[in-house]
Amino acid sequence: MDRRTFMKRVGILLLLGAAAAAGLRKLVPSLGDQASADNSLKGARLPIQSAKNSTQVIRGERDDAALFSFVILSDLHVNSGFSYPSEHLHTTIRDLLNFETKVEAIVLTGDITEAATKEDYREFRKIINSYTLPQIHANMGNHEYYNIWISQEGAWSKETMPNGKSDAGSREAFMRTFGYEKPYHSFKVSNYQVIMLSQETYVQEKPDVIEGAWYSDEQLQWFKETLAQSKGDRPIFVMIHQPLPAVGVDGGNHQVIRAKEFREILKPYKNVFVFYGHNHQDFSNGKPHYYKETFHLFNNSSVGRVLNSSNEHKNKDSAQGLYVQVYANKVVIRGREFSTGTWIEEANWTVSLK
Repeated sequence: MDRRTFMKRVGILLLLGAAAAAGLRKLVPSLGDQASADNSLKGARLPIQSAKNSTQVIRGERDDAALFSFVILSDLHVNSGFSYPSEHLHTTIRDLLNFETKVEAIVLTGDITEAATKEDYREFRKIINSYTLPQIHANMGNHEYYNIWISQEGAWSKETMPNGKSDAGSREAFMRTFGYEKPYHSFKVSNYQVIMLSQETYVQEKPDVIEGAWYSDEQLQWFKETLAQSKGDRPIFVMIHQPLPAVGVDGGNHQVIRAKEFREILKPYKNVFVFYGHNHQDFSNGKPHYYKETFHLFNNSSVGRVLNSSNEHKNKDSAQGLYVQVYANKVVIRGREFSTGTWIEEANWTVSLK
């Protein structure tokens, strides 16, 4: 199988996976023999945070008194075999560089590349390194683990999975790309806390997770301790990749697995905002994107491939994301269509702080 045929099949896999996330069907690659070789990014450039000489805040002309502003991008699916995800990311960045208000951080909530191969990461770094941008932070989605399905010849090969690679190697490749010591981390801007939780294993290590997000005891304990450092009523922002299941149950395929514990950890805190992606849903497709629980839950769209309500990739140019502005008494979340540089009417929420 040549590279282009393989990437077409991966594109089909992504569409079916998105459908599965919406509950329409399940797609589970069968498991082959296991191995534990390192998934090394030999010759990788510097981590993303230090790729340019310095980062800078994107400051627009209009000062709207926001205390903290940042952009959340999900499901970029940068792909060394196809050009359009890269074009979408370039379009998105160019829109941000000409933004009407400031952007102090760019947050990437998983599925940064299509299959997390060396070539995919190289393409992603090439794009990011060509701009001077605000600080960039990322967490892992399920596609950050997909390199175990790729043969040494660059073909999709479930029969030979893990193809001389490993889940541990996938984590190392991600952490090396962004300069992290662990796949999860937190950061602060203007004294506002942003917590990045990451899917911590995949089917080579833990077959029953399938495409779900497994958070270890260690990560959940770290999550508790990090939240406990929050003071006062300042809003807290939590980034995950897969969606949560219904309240009161744990999740499975294409969901946060330890969902009951996740929700329990958040209960003591006011003004928590949780963001996820994974299902690529167009902000204008009629499906809900905001849910009110003990916290505020938002479903982001996709930069790489925006899907309609039937999980079809009809609008080939569309690239969407969220812009978040924090004020003294409220948080404003707005959906952006980067391909046209316009705001999305259906994605415009103002949440008053308690």
